[in-house]
Amino acid sequence: QSNYSMSVYGHTPGETLECLSLAIELRKEEHIDSETREVVLRVGFKLGGGIDQDPARAPYQYPDNGIYVTYIEPDSPADRAGLRRHDKILRVNGNDFTMVTHDRAVKFIKRDNVLNMLVHRWGLPEVR
Repeated sequence: QSNYSMSVYGHTPGETLECLSLAIELRKEEHIDSETREVVLRVGFKLGGGIDQDPARAPYQYPDNGIYVTYIEPDSPADRAGLRRHDKILRVNGNDFTMVTHDRAVKFIKRDNVLNMLVHRWGLPEVR
């Protein structure tokens, strides 16, 4: 059993979370898969985290079990939309990402061609 809690920024799940967030619209682009030669839609980023993951075992030491952007492919839809590595994804197309499993987050990302995202970026001023 792990010693980490299911908190997000030190608050209890279900309670209000105040932080400065950024709205990002990401439009997937067609891309030819190098192995299968099939046309696929790509976003250009990788995710880490989730409530089913142990943050102590992750390559990046994030403070909670949220969903984080761990990689941005240069000149990808994610890069051009303004997404950055280590952004915490709070919502995607109206779906709450603050308390979601890793697999469920990936499924939400794959589902739609346009992603209306709300992210928290470290280093921005706190809400007062």
